[in-house]
Amino acid sequence: MVYILDYENSQNPFRERREQSIKWRAYSDEDIEESQEILNIAGIMMKHGIKKIDSLHLACAIKVNTDYFLTTDDGVIKKATLIKNIQIVDPIGFIKEVSI
Repeated sequence: MVYILDYENSQNPFRERREQSIKWRAYSDEDIEESQEILNIAGIMMKHGIKKIDSLHLACAIKVNTDYFLTTDDGVIKKATLIKNIQIVDPIGFIKEVSI
């Protein structure tokens, strides 16, 4: 079985980033498998103009009731107000928000 992040990571041309991503996976509480519910949520995200892989990431985060979705993707951040089920924020904004 291939998970979305594993597939995306395998496509990264930068070895150092691939290796770091693998290390970050150790902090994951749960692996999410594709389901019709996730695909439906991702479809809604795509209707908001969010790219397919980003939509799948968001759908997985929403499915497990994650409070925050951290990203540096300006395209996703610009559409954050359209997504009501999760707070989308850049890492620096997240640090500022939780440090207060």
